[in-house]
Amino acid sequence: MQNFNVPPVEGVAGGGTSYGWVHEDTGPSQLTSGDIDPTKVQSAELLHVWCMPSTANVGQQEVPRPLEPVALLAARNERESIQIALRPKVSWSANSGSGIAGAVQIRSTDLCSSSGDRLVVGKSVTLRRVVSILGVPDALVPLDVPVSRINLLPGETTAIWVSVTVPHDQPPGQYEGQIIVTAVKPDAESAMSYLPKDEKYRLYKELKSCLDVVEPLDDKPLEEAVEGAKSTASSLRQLLLLPTFQECRDDHTSSDEMDEDNIINTSISIRFGVTVWDFTLPLTPSLPAVFGVSETVIEDRFCLQHGSQSWYDALDQHFEWLLQYRISPFFCRWGESMRVLAYTCPWPADHPKADSYYSDPRLAAYAIPYLPIFSCTDTAKDSLRREVEVLKSKPHWKKAYFYLWDEPVNLEQYDMIRSMSSEIRAYAPDARVLTTYYSGPSGAELAANNFEAFVKVPGILRPHTQIFCTSEWVLGSREDIVKDIVCELQPENGEEWWTYVCLGPTDPHPNWHLGMRGTQHRAVMWRVWKEGGTGFLYWGANCYEKATIPSAEISFRRGLPPGDGVLFYPGEVFSSSNEPVASVRLERILSGLQDIEYLKLYSSKHGKEAALSLMERRGVYLGPERYTLDHGPIDLMRADIYQACNFEARILFA
Repeated sequence: MQNFNVPPVEGVAGGGTSYGWVHEDTGPSQLTSGDIDPTKVQSAELLHVWCMPSTANVGQQEVPRPLEPVALLAARNERESIQIALRPKVSWSANSGSGIAGAVQIRSTDLCSSSGDRLVVGKSVTLRRVVSILGVPDALVPLDVPVSRINLLPGETTAIWVSVTVPHDQPPGQYEGQIIVTAVKPDAESAMSYLPKDEKYRLYKELKSCLDVVEPLDDKPLEEAVEGAKSTASSLRQLLLLPTFQECRDDHTSSDEMDEDNIINTSISIRFGVTVWDFTLPLTPSLPAVFGVSETVIEDRFCLQHGSQSWYDALDQHFEWLLQYRISPFFCRWGESMRVLAYTCPWPADHPKADSYYSDPRLAAYAIPYLPIFSCTDTAKDSLRREVEVLKSKPHWKKAYFYLWDEPVNLEQYDMIRSMSSEIRAYAPDARVLTTYYSGPSGAELAANNFEAFVKVPGILRPHTQIFCTSEWVLGSREDIVKDIVCELQPENGEEWWTYVCLGPTDPHPNWHLGMRGTQHRAVMWRVWKEGGTGFLYWGANCYEKATIPSAEISFRRGLPPGDGVLFYPGEVFSSSNEPVASVRLERILSGLQDIEYLKLYSSKHGKEAALSLMERRGVYLGPERYTLDHGPIDLMRADIYQACNFEARILFA
């Protein structure tokens, strides 16, 4: 139907500050599929282009919507993202058997302010293609900037994830730019993949022979080098005359040679605006979010020897990469009965590299390895003592913690925690031990029911645990029992309450499983803020099934909900890059952590109750079963905070 109206659905705001809703024609093209020259047709006749917020799960059958300008609000040291959705109306690929509807070129400009300041493409502005995992849009594969090309498939919607990362020293103001989408013929590389095998082999041999002539020329006399270059040029000229490249010779308006004015005239231009306001998110996150990274998964997949230089390089890369998400990573190796070796820095505390890890201002908390967990030798105990003695003299010692055991379930395991903690506290009485748990110890006559036994855990582990980290699964939808948990703690003695999610809680409660709503992912941190947790733990960010080559297909672990324990993927699965590929869910975790900084700012001026009231008034988050399913309220809440705090700033400096 040509003039159909699509009602607002998940991720489309009904009048928010960034994504409105208007009734426009998003009907089909008047053209019919066939050999269409995209350089002579308006791109809008060939494909739908529209924008969606970062909380939308844009699937392959996502319905087109009207295209509107993008207007984002961001603080300094913050990342904001939107999605551009593309869906072909017709096929314009010359090769009808290729399975490709056509290709698009995506060109990004810098975002500029009236005073000449810029948010530079490639540094502050990045583009990634959203790739489905198990049929769910999740992996974010980097695209080239400022110009990239992608192929579109018939009848399928493709999403591009656009992120704007504002540097901490960026001048505030209004920044504007464009993202230009142009329909083009499928690129030569894609077309090459459909050549017959014998033709590919012929081209390969010819190109290889050219390379064999050119490569040895560095050490040759000038005359011989010139003759070699001439020979290579002749061979390449003959290659270009092959029938394979006939279309390229005839096409004098290829996308690479298209006149700039012609590109602009036929393209779809997306107006892109960002308001950078005069507030900087703290470099050190207000809420420590500690996430595990399995060292054994890295060793297996990348075939690394434990302790080798390449092993250190791999861990260092993962550490640096995760810091951009306001996450404090720790590496981990699991032992018997859920005991765990957790450490943030792979080098000993007295190593020159260690202090750069522990002193990094982006790190909110760090784990110290309890080496005797796998070896109770005197050497391991001496190493532990030296580690603690070095670190406790440092200014960053207040960030340190020990994570010794995951979810102890009986008195024997509780006794082991007490024993290990006693050894640590003999070296440093102010050391912090973190213990995760979802129940009281079995076999102990602590209380009349399971929940009362759960609440009594601090009394059993005191003074051998300072960070009591409980499962959100236990709480269910009863926020009122948070008071019962917190009342058992002694904050005056440095005790804290953290929380975690894992395979539970399940839908509709906030969690990070694959296939959950975008706002459901983001709501995990809203819940932490409302309930008053002072930290958060996640057991694993790369805990997929074992593989022994980097490019092996990702398989989620059996028995766990898809996505549980996996927040990023190896880059080699999608391309030749060895940089990790983020999930959509990881980006939403970052957004949730940034929301906490906004709410903290508002609370510093108006109090925590006022901040909670704002969340409820805008319908962002009222409880684990009552949060927005739509992006609009999030933008409205952020705009409220911006306006309230910015208005006060104007009065202050008037």
